[in-house]
This record gives sequence, C-alpha cells and structure tokens, in this order.
Amino acid sequence: MNSKFETLKANVQEIIDLIAAKNDREANNKLLEVSDELDEMLDHAEEDEELREISRYQVLLNQLHVRINGEEQVDGDA
Repeated sequence: MNSKFETLKANVQEIIDLIAAKNDREANNKLLEVSDELDEMLDHAEEDEELREISRYQVLLNQLHVRINGEEQVDGDA
C-alpha cells in the first residue's frame, strides 16, 4: 500500500511544481492523470485506512483543480 501512496504523493508534488511554474495546462493534464489513478485505487481499496488516505488525496486534488481552473464546477456537478 505504501508504495502506491508514495507514487501518488510524488505525482501530486509534480502538479504543485507545475502550478508554481505557471504551467497550468501541464498541471491540469497531470491532475487528470492522477485523478484517474486515484479512482482506480478507490475501486480496489479494501481497508478503511486506504479509504481515508484516498479521501485526503481527493480533497487535495479538488483544491488543486480549483487553483488551476478557478472556482467553477468544484464538485463535478454540471
């Protein structure tokens, strides 16, 4: 489990670095990629601790999405 979250942490840091470099397009692309990975992890999560950690990353990715794209459609509702 830890290696999955270490990779996820590194990918989130990459998104943050891209935002800091004002490379919003690449940051958004990476965010979409990481979101897909997180969804896949959620589909296969079995332990409560895994679900809690995934939830934390979902909140962080939502905050990064707002940072990159502005306030619209934070929760995915159309």
